[in-house]
Amino acid sequence: MTTAIMPRCEPYSFAGGPFGVLVLHGFTGNPVSMRPLAEACAKAGFTVEVPRLPGHGTSVEDLMTTGWADWSGEALASFDDLAAKCSKVAVVGLSMGGGLTALIAESRPDVAGCVFINPWIKPLNPELLDGLEQFIAAGVVSYDSVGSDIKKENTSESAYEATPLAQVKSACDGLTVVREHLGQITAPSLLITSRIDHTVNWERGEDITESSSGPVEQIWLEDSYHVATLDNDAALVESSTVAFLRRVFGS
Repeated sequence: MTTAIMPRCEPYSFAGGPFGVLVLHGFTGNPVSMRPLAEACAKAGFTVEVPRLPGHGTSVEDLMTTGWADWSGEALASFDDLAAKCSKVAVVGLSMGGGLTALIAESRPDVAGCVFINPWIKPLNPELLDGLEQFIAAGVVSYDSVGSDIKKENTSESAYEATPLAQVKSACDGLTVVREHLGQITAPSLLITSRIDHTVNWERGEDITESSSGPVEQIWLEDSYHVATLDNDAALVESSTVAFLRRVFGS
């Protein structure tokens, strides 16, 4: 089943200079969460692509027909398309988009750099995963939304109002493999981490700093929650990302 794309949740593209930036949103989210950051990259002169991951930005029912293979396939294909028309490409990802960023860096050694924003890379711990599997076995389809964890008042990422459990399990299965191969990342990385995060609070990106074979610099955010790209520190996220991209591109 395919339903209409929700308002403002369309993919975003900008044809800029020879350096490309692939920007990836998170699980149950959509391009809304990444649009201001993408536009900042476009203003800096980069060619920018923000795909809408399969099942996102339409309805929870659509999401329930997809899984890790669909999301990772879209991310890798988007990178390859951008790499075909740009001399260098970097990847920026929020939450599960960060996990997909790691996958790309592991699979495509020519990636110029990675920006991880509150990345979801570590799967649920064994106790939570066991509980998740029990709920799925009992026929529970979804639970409350994990989206729009934003400190800034009256701000939303237009995330779904429910979280499908089978798709959480699919993401965890995919991220387990990604996490095992983090040592294959050789590109420089920027890790942007909120001090308080109610969505991936069981990790703070330590896997990147401990396992990546490339250089990693980290910036801590003091006034934002999980969706930092729309939160009080958005300007810092944007300026730090653009500065990092200019360094890795040599521009």
